[in-house]
Amino acid sequence: MHNSVKYILLLFLASLSLVSCKQKQGNKIKVGFSQAMTTDDWRKQMNSSIKIEASLRPEVELKISDANNNIAKQIEDIETFISNKVDVIIVSPIQSKPLTAVVEKSIKAGIPVLVVDRKIEGENYTAYLGADNIEIGRITARYIISNSKGSGKIIEITGANGSSPAYERSLGFDQIINENKHFKVENTIHGDWEGESVKVPLKAILSKNSDIEYIFAHNDRMALSAWETAKTLGLEKKIKFIGVDGLNTVNGGIELVKSGILDGTILYPTGGNEALKLALKMYNKEPISKNNILNTIVIDQNNAEIIENQMDKVDQQQVVIESQQGAIKVQEREYASQNNLVRLLSFFLVIILSLTIYSIYSTISISRKKKQLERINQTVIDQNNEIQEMAQIAQRSNEAKLNFFTGLSHEFKTPITLIMSYVESLIENEKIKGTTLIDEVKLIHKNSNRLLRLINQLLDFRKIEEQKFTLRASNTKIYDFTNEVMTNFKGEAARRNIDFQLICKNKNLELFIDRGLMDKVYFNLLSNAFKFTPDNGKISILISENQDNTVRISFKDSGIGIPENELSNVFNPFFKASNNNKNSSGIGLHLSKEFVLLHQGTIELKSKQGTEFIITVLKGNIHLQPSEIVNKAENLNRTPNLILDNLDIGTDLNPDIVISESEKHTLLVIEDNIDLVTFLRAKLSSEYVVYTSDGSDAIEKTMEIIPDIIICDINLVDKDGYEISKELKKDLRSSHIPIIILTAQSDKESTLKGLQSGVDQYLTKPFSLSILKQSISSLLFNREKLRYYYTNNIYRVEPESKFGNQEQSFITKMNDIINRNVENPKFSVEDLADKLGVSRVQLYRKVKAIIGINISDHINNVKLEKAAELLKSNNMNISEIAYSLGFSSPNYFSTAFKNKFGISPKEYKSST
Repeated sequence: MHNSVKYILLLFLASLSLVSCKQKQGNKIKVGFSQAMTTDDWRKQMNSSIKIEASLRPEVELKISDANNNIAKQIEDIETFISNKVDVIIVSPIQSKPLTAVVEKSIKAGIPVLVVDRKIEGENYTAYLGADNIEIGRITARYIISNSKGSGKIIEITGANGSSPAYERSLGFDQIINENKHFKVENTIHGDWEGESVKVPLKAILSKNSDIEYIFAHNDRMALSAWETAKTLGLEKKIKFIGVDGLNTVNGGIELVKSGILDGTILYPTGGNEALKLALKMYNKEPISKNNILNTIVIDQNNAEIIENQMDKVDQQQVVIESQQGAIKVQEREYASQNNLVRLLSFFLVIILSLTIYSIYSTISISRKKKQLERINQTVIDQNNEIQEMAQIAQRSNEAKLNFFTGLSHEFKTPITLIMSYVESLIENEKIKGTTLIDEVKLIHKNSNRLLRLINQLLDFRKIEEQKFTLRASNTKIYDFTNEVMTNFKGEAARRNIDFQLICKNKNLELFIDRGLMDKVYFNLLSNAFKFTPDNGKISILISENQDNTVRISFKDSGIGIPENELSNVFNPFFKASNNNKNSSGIGLHLSKEFVLLHQGTIELKSKQGTEFIITVLKGNIHLQPSEIVNKAENLNRTPNLILDNLDIGTDLNPDIVISESEKHTLLVIEDNIDLVTFLRAKLSSEYVVYTSDGSDAIEKTMEIIPDIIICDINLVDKDGYEISKELKKDLRSSHIPIIILTAQSDKESTLKGLQSGVDQYLTKPFSLSILKQSISSLLFNREKLRYYYTNNIYRVEPESKFGNQEQSFITKMNDIINRNVENPKFSVEDLADKLGVSRVQLYRKVKAIIGINISDHINNVKLEKAAELLKSNNMNISEIAYSLGFSSPNYFSTAFKNKFGISPKEYKSST
């Protein structure tokens, strides 16, 4: 019966697999595309066109790897394609030379390679596809020569060094320019294809030589950056700018030509679809040319609009193609579903028979299952009991840890009480002079160190548990070291009349120890000895040499001892002996053992008529790793510096809390008192990136770094704090920065004057550091709340809303201008900056500081909000809305809309 049911079930599963699976219709053609980077629109358009071409060919399986402008990553991507045995590899090189070897490796492996856009060194590839970069350089030169009406002086901005397009474009450009004596390349700037690489060197050149007629940049991004740089010098109308790429995108070459920023741009086609077509010809071993050149033209005011319309029509056709492909896929799914239904009907009788037999089998197996469930139930009960036992163990462990922290808290009370009492004594006895005051300060310092030692002991326990300690052993005279530590306890020994002595025959005996860790071991053992030894008792340290090249260090006291049955538990964490009625943490001896083990030594305990701890360590340093040995020991008896020690305590208490530089807020301290600057930098550097100014360059430094918050003194050299605050609050670039005023003037008039200057906080000297820190934290928090408000109400900020002053007015005015021009496709960031009376860079920084996003994204968000309103009205279709709001294509509009609202425009329109 069992075998027959099994057979029926297997038949049933086989029928389902036949129904649900479709046979493969031939093998896919695997095409691997190694893209150099996708940081610019040109690369994105290349990727888009090759994807669309691949979608039209169901036999093609396209894999695109983005190297992110990293040569090593691109080589690794191509190696992966080779190991995966793809059929064809398409490579868009970052640089020529580094990729030559891996391309040759692919050719040797029998995989044809199509190099696009940029070439590798040599000719060891199957084919090349791209524009003729030498001809692009020539076309540009001829265009300049034929249209020149001025000095004939030219500045050339090249692409990145090592890039074949940069080299070839310069080569072709120089060939034509050098033939005409009237024209001369005055300067060449070596850019990196990005706009920021152009501004500084170009500004320096134009400042010295403004008689430049043309600037030729190897791509439109650098050409735009050159125009922006020239505009800062008022030369943007005097100089003509030529770029390369001719993309039909926002801030692309065509748009820049139409807006008059560029005089012309050379079309540099991406060739994505042609690349895939050529790759398939290579796969099918069809005859092809070694070098396949894409056509290019000059785009200027005469043909920019025509070419833009043609490209828009191509984009529309691509959208239609994608829509048709989607419809085909739907039809394929429907066909597959119907085919599956027919097959299901064909096997329906087989399934019924299988279920009938299975039901009979199920009836027989129910009794077996019941018994099995009973066994499982018993197992669950047993496991539950085990879980309860484990829970009880965990509860006891948790209680032990809570007791540890409670005990440690009790130990903190004594030193804290001493510190407070003696501080109060100093305050009440201001006229007391001489040694009494000095003794009290020393006592305060002693108890502070005791408290710090307890805290460090807790941190040491955490480090030991996480195995973060590294031994730093140095050659040490053990007698002198022991004597130094004993000095800390001799006062208490004298006060309690305890016989406290050190016995050592060889006072020059040397051992390799970590002085810091061994100091903690000594302190723990001696603290325990003094804690449990009665007055008039005896404590001794005996250092002796053994015959086996070891040294024995014995700590012996005449205290209460430890019960014999508890000796094995003494070094366990959180252990407390039954005869111990004193508050203790229970980790000191555990740490001592761990520190001794780090020295490859041992520690043992004897308890008869008192307690004796015996440490045994090896002589020499052969037993230690080279990394554990240092040449110079730490000085335990350094003169304490109360200020510097206090500054370091914060770091010691939080060893694992480290704020990275990128996460810190920036803080500018405007103060001419060097001591106060040093103090504030030391106290605040762990939480903030601190910049300083003596007041002479306060305004300039603020505009340079744009800090998150400013601390400013009143009495400064050139301008007082009121004047600096007033200027910063009036300037649009810095009006959003919170300012804290520090001053010794606490009268009402001074406070009022500070508030009238626009400062956000007014603190009088001497100030509390904790209050200053909280003030900084609160102002930054309020600034974040303001940013959150603007971010969430950015499209609804009204003039009557009493939330901000300059920032609110600025946001309101900016939104009003954007809304008035939202349906103007030619409206740009530069236009908005002009209407607001600021530069493009200032506008970017201001908007970034207030709402946390760049101005282009904000304008797009306003457009998308407007698009949502138009979609609700149902008066326009999606394409009409996209073009009315200045989007380059409905496809790009749909992508942007979905990124913001999470659904496509079509879905949004149908849902309203």
